[in-house]
Amino acid sequence: MHDKMSPKERVMAIFKRQETDKAAVINPTSILTMDTLKKIGLKNPDVHIDAEKMAAAAGACQELCGFDSVMPKFSVVHSAAALGATVDWQSDDLMPVIRQHPITEPEQFKMPGDFLDKPEIKVILDALRLLKKRYGDTIAIIGKVFGPWTTAYNLCGTQEFLIETALDPEKAARYLEVFTPPPVIFAEAQFDAGADIVLWCDHVSGDLCSPKAYADLLLPVHQKITGGLLKKKGPLIHHACGKTTDRIKYFAESGFDAFHFDSRNNTKDALREAGGKILLTGAVCNNGVLFGGTPDDVRTQVRQLLDDGIRLISPECAIPLKTPNENLRAIRRAVDEYYSQAETVV
Repeated sequence: MHDKMSPKERVMAIFKRQETDKAAVINPTSILTMDTLKKIGLKNPDVHIDAEKMAAAAGACQELCGFDSVMPKFSVVHSAAALGATVDWQSDDLMPVIRQHPITEPEQFKMPGDFLDKPEIKVILDALRLLKKRYGDTIAIIGKVFGPWTTAYNLCGTQEFLIETALDPEKAARYLEVFTPPPVIFAEAQFDAGADIVLWCDHVSGDLCSPKAYADLLLPVHQKITGGLLKKKGPLIHHACGKTTDRIKYFAESGFDAFHFDSRNNTKDALREAGGKILLTGAVCNNGVLFGGTPDDVRTQVRQLLDDGIRLISPECAIPLKTPNENLRAIRRAVDEYYSQAETVV
């Protein structure tokens, strides 16, 4: 099959609900692997704290695995570190983790005036600029921020914040209010630095909160953000792990362009709940297929997603570092084979 569109053209056309030559393969979250790091002679934690190495690793992920997008923010800790959380950047085959949460009351939080100049923030923006210079308008560049709900996990502690949502929703709402400016400012800066798309992570999963909690507490915040608080210069993808089918109907009202969903959700049910109001991407299973399966397993799952109607194919979340690149390349091959055999236009 001969590609009729560049990777970026393909991705952006799907967000515009236009016809494309085939479905796109994207990585809203990390596809960094030990295979890739060894191939290019880099290691953790350098690819999290050095912009040139971060951009080099992101580019290698894209080129070695054939995705239509490139995404440099591999970990979840950068914003939290810039806002006062204690971070262990770790090494080798371990991703950075948050070790200490600094906030116990909403009033304690003060937005740093130099937020965008913090080293943990600047490294992402510099890496995006490098990727924009390298790929121009050929590959879709994806940035990533963590919304106020996940920022509350990172700065207050997951259990501590969720207790507030149940016992003191007014306090939880104040947390969401004070934690909204950092991701809004960071998302705008990422668009300005070269991102075509930004992933917005707010982990309102079924094992962490109810659909009602999302609808009552966070949906109005999301609608305010997408309705003008964020000067959006490209598509926004909302990400939440786990079982989320019972709240996708609310996500569809959020103003986000797409939702990045988990393989634990039935794709047809998720599409039904989305009702055509929001695109879906994701659902290639991390542990059972990409990490623990074979290229044939990947091919089978990707073909099922395409049969179900998913046009943005991606791993369901940040993949385990020891995932074999062979299985990531199998995603690209499966999509290409599907359209080569069908000889149809999406």
